[in-house]
Amino acid sequence: MRFFGSRRDTGRPSGRDEGWSPTTPPADDTASADAPPALDDQELRERVEGLLARVVGSPRGRTGQPAQEPLPAPLSHDRVSAWLERSGFTYFTDSDGDIGGLWHGRLFYFLVLGEREEVLQVRGQWHREATIERLEELLEACNSWNADHIWPKAYTRVRDDGGVVVCTECTVDVEPGVTDDQLAQHLQCGLITGSMFFDSLDETYPDPLQEAP
Repeated sequence: MRFFGSRRDTGRPSGRDEGWSPTTPPADDTASADAPPALDDQELRERVEGLLARVVGSPRGRTGQPAQEPLPAPLSHDRVSAWLERSGFTYFTDSDGDIGGLWHGRLFYFLVLGEREEVLQVRGQWHREATIERLEELLEACNSWNADHIWPKAYTRVRDDGGVVVCTECTVDVEPGVTDDQLAQHLQCGLITGSMFFDSLDETYPDPLQEAP
């Protein structure tokens, strides 16, 4: 099944500038007499908006009203599946209602958790299974990754038959709600960073079937 085809230098001098003092008065007291008249609030706003329009575009929409930012909405399975469909990805829904699919041959789930469905989790699983003898070194690989990276959390699971599975998780609490752009960013973060970790495992443990005998 196809699934998805990702000290600022302030310029302040370090030494003391002997030619400047915060209490030094203006050199010419008559200069203030030639200053332009103060702007009222409306005139100041219009000038600022005019400047912004020239630099970054008009801050108002076509109706002349201020542009409205999208409001966060509650998380739901439907919103996750809608993002997958908009992105052109193929996915499935299992018997528990969880959404999953394959990314570069690795299984990923997009879980909506919590009593109020306020937690989003992207959980990935490496496409290869190791023997129990490899558990210690795989644990070391996960711990090394977790020490150097924020995302994803990497860990191992031991099956009942002794097989070792390596997994990743990216979990975020979106109880206040989440916009479509924020939701997309969280989902992409889980997929891309999980794949980065699995790629590092592929480099450490190359698949012998991918090499010529």
